[in-house]
Amino acid sequence: MTVFQGTLIALAFLATALVIWLFYLRLFSRFAPHQAIIWGLCYLITRWQWRARLPANLPIPEETGAVLVCNHRSSVDPFFLQTVSPRKIYWMVAREYCVHPIFGLFLRMCEVIPVGRGGVDTAATKTALRHTAGGGLVGMFPEGRINMTEQLLLPCRPGAAVVAMKSRVPMLPVYIQGSPYRKTAWSPFFMRAKVVVRVGPLIDISEYYGREGETEIVQLIMLRVLKAIAVLAEQPDFEPQLAGRNWKPTEAQIAADVAASEERRKKTS
Repeated sequence: MTVFQGTLIALAFLATALVIWLFYLRLFSRFAPHQAIIWGLCYLITRWQWRARLPANLPIPEETGAVLVCNHRSSVDPFFLQTVSPRKIYWMVAREYCVHPIFGLFLRMCEVIPVGRGGVDTAATKTALRHTAGGGLVGMFPEGRINMTEQLLLPCRPGAAVVAMKSRVPMLPVYIQGSPYRKTAWSPFFMRAKVVVRVGPLIDISEYYGREGETEIVQLIMLRVLKAIAVLAEQPDFEPQLAGRNWKPTEAQIAADVAASEERRKKTS
């Protein structure tokens, strides 16, 4: 047998194994066919390209809805949590990405929830409530944009607490460390990384059900979840800040964050 023949046999074996694996996912997962394929590819890239160290599972009882609250360092952050979960996570994603000619189709296939950046988005909130109240999982990034600063968290909006209180479900704090990103949404796919995902225990907020109209209570719950993320990040002394309902960064602030991020990358590369 020649080297060329051996290589062809090996490639055929790998291709067959991949097809069988994807077929297995389709039979035994709760995803639609195209989503099962996406899940399989997501698993491969998170494990190989980004060398992700992931928890064995999410501590959420079967058929229980929950709001997942996560820090946001990269456009591919949802990949890591979805890889862990055998259930579909409905991520709230900025609307401009959902209508993007390249990313829009992919995001629609993943059934993300489009949300506006300019403050309260009633339609997005109603969609999130429908999923969580029905026993589904909704993922939210309360920072509202990718954090390119040296701070653990940007000022966060408390919308995740409102959704959890209204739909009467617990909240799950998540911290992602080392997710790759450089300026563009597609840059992580060309970057190697070493990612660690830490998941905290579910936070039961049942004592506050029905009080989502009380601003102080909503803020209290949100700060509690953000502090839990800080503990997962091994920064228990970090004091999270809440942003106003209509707060958003200026173009100058975003440009400064990008420049600072690039400078840090050059120093560490």
